[in-house]
Amino acid sequence: MAHENYIAGEWRPSETGNTTESRNPADTSEVVGEIAESNESDATAAIDAAVEAQEAWASTPGPERGAILRKTGSLLAERKEEVTETLVREEGKTWSEASGEVQRAIDIFHYYAGKAADMGGEVKQSSSPDTSLYVRKEPVGAVSVITPWNYPIAIPAWKIAPALATGNTVAFKPATTTGITAVRLVECFEDAGLPGGVLNMVTGPGSAVGNTLASDDRVDGVSFTGSATVGDIVYQNAAENQTRTLLEMGGKNPTVVCSDADLDESVDIVASGAFGVTGQACTACSRAIVHEDVYDEFVERLTDRAASIEVGPGIDDPGMGPQNSEGELSGTLEYIETGVDEGATLETGGGRPDGDGLDDGYFVEPTVFSDVESDMTIAQEEIFGPVVAVIPVSGFDEAVEVANGVEQGLSASVVTNDLNKAHRFVDEVDAGVVKTNEKTTGLELHVPFGGMKASSSETYREQGDEGLAFYTISKTVYMNY
Repeated sequence: MAHENYIAGEWRPSETGNTTESRNPADTSEVVGEIAESNESDATAAIDAAVEAQEAWASTPGPERGAILRKTGSLLAERKEEVTETLVREEGKTWSEASGEVQRAIDIFHYYAGKAADMGGEVKQSSSPDTSLYVRKEPVGAVSVITPWNYPIAIPAWKIAPALATGNTVAFKPATTTGITAVRLVECFEDAGLPGGVLNMVTGPGSAVGNTLASDDRVDGVSFTGSATVGDIVYQNAAENQTRTLLEMGGKNPTVVCSDADLDESVDIVASGAFGVTGQACTACSRAIVHEDVYDEFVERLTDRAASIEVGPGIDDPGMGPQNSEGELSGTLEYIETGVDEGATLETGGGRPDGDGLDDGYFVEPTVFSDVESDMTIAQEEIFGPVVAVIPVSGFDEAVEVANGVEQGLSASVVTNDLNKAHRFVDEVDAGVVKTNEKTTGLELHVPFGGMKASSSETYREQGDEGLAFYTISKTVYMNY
């Protein structure tokens, strides 16, 4: 049975009548299910429904909106094992990684459920007597949410939850390769009693669905996470109507390893950041910038760590699962070939692993390059696979210069026992998320998340209190009594 779009509180087939198969990236012979292959008309219908439902939803008391979010989170918790399995089979994550992501979505719904009751504004002191002066926070209206495949339930959750908490309605386009995971999420909203039209989901190609959701002049905000190439298109489409836009895109995230760093800890931090979720995270560590005094020993230890990682189907919960698609796998292998051609030393990995059943999936070996120069392609461009480039530097100043010497600025970390270096790194690195003695991946849900430079539109942040700002607009009220 093909999974349909969800529009105005109903499950509907697409206008085209066509469907797209979702296949298991660990075993491409397995069809996980089918989703609707929608077009512009379907996307327009989703916007129609969101616009029509918006006034009534905005008038719904915040605590009542929060109760539905809390119920959604509770239903997701009850269905956690089923949703985790769907995520593993669609996206490719290991069971542990997928389970953690589902739990993250549960926590986000419960977090913003509480925030919905606190929505209101601020009271200010007026300079005039007999005047009450205050600021109301109101929803912007109907918003479009466009999400990627690599976190197919956590990213939709951290966009949709604050949107609904603040009284907005949503037209939602998930990634095609993980559409069934999105269906499972929407089912939780439906069963929690969310009124029809408040959340609408349309699956299908970005060229049809995504462009419509970004360019319709009735849309009051567009929140997008994905590649920089697609993000530029979304931004241009939204700009034609001066639509409020939030873009979070890629990263080329560094971990700086200082000469005083504990090497075992450094290897743990880089390996976790580089090879976790198969390197398919916008915050993944793809550059280890290492002081020359400890460079050789670090490379040796990281190489041993990478070579020891068990690769296999995510359902078996190995050390690393497959890449999500043939295109992602091909792109990673092309970057590896480019690294070799440009003169970097391939220490380990670089190919497809051998083993029973691995030929049927999009598996790639954890890969480490040494002798990487900062201007090489593998040190400049986002790979989105389990590949880390180890770059030698002569000192801290050079390390920061190399860390900043890319177009992106999402996440960065430093490993050091020197408090002065730690503070200097925070001050000098160009990144929206900065960590000391921690991996570049992993985010707390109650603090802002977003990048700098080409990693972000730098307009708004996601998550925490700042995650509410994109979905609200201020109204200043002078009440002279």
